[in-house]
Amino acid sequence: MEIPGARVLPGRRAIPERYARYYLENAPSLVWLLVVNAAAILVGIRFYVETMPSVSTFLWPLYADSPTALALVAASLVTLLPNLGKRLDDAPQNRPLAYLHTIAFVWLVKMGLWTFVALNLGFGDYFGPPWDPEAAWDYWGIVVTHLAFVAEAYLVPHYGTTTRGALGAALGLALVNDALDYGLGLHPPLRYDPGLLLPLASVGLTLLAVVAADRAFGRLGDA
Repeated sequence: MEIPGARVLPGRRAIPERYARYYLENAPSLVWLLVVNAAAILVGIRFYVETMPSVSTFLWPLYADSPTALALVAASLVTLLPNLGKRLDDAPQNRPLAYLHTIAFVWLVKMGLWTFVALNLGFGDYFGPPWDPEAAWDYWGIVVTHLAFVAEAYLVPHYGTTTRGALGAALGLALVNDALDYGLGLHPPLRYDPGLLLPLASVGLTLLAVVAADRAFGRLGDA
């Protein structure tokens, strides 16, 4: 439902508008982006599937962090399908969508940067010579694909907005996720003990992702 008289206060966009319009206004490129996300979700679930039986079904979305981030942004991108043929500025704006877009952005940025930090804190357990196919994927493949999460996140502010409530909800959910990850041991499987440094870094990345969302998105307000 649209908000009567709503106005959008501008945010700061890291990706040039021409690239965002190319990927998000054209049917072939938008569908291609959705297909890539769907494939990445399946690859991510495969990583978690062996350990999922030991986790409550209700906690799977918070346990499988990266697939959840991709599913959220896929849901966010799907909202653009009715807008095809129009400019991104004409995409629908309302509070439920602001929550979806904001949480998707925060989850993508958080998990993209978290993976980079986690693998580098355990550098010796993951890094190997690039000519070793397994080692190349275990470090370089995972790091590069997860940093791409951050780039994709910055497409969302070109059509989405945020609100104080959406930012607060994203912050609260991400902190709950941190508490479950390190309080109940539901963090993604690692080859080393996370100790204290990784949980502290994870909370810091949560705060950073929410601040980034606040700066990147236009603010949905009432005229």
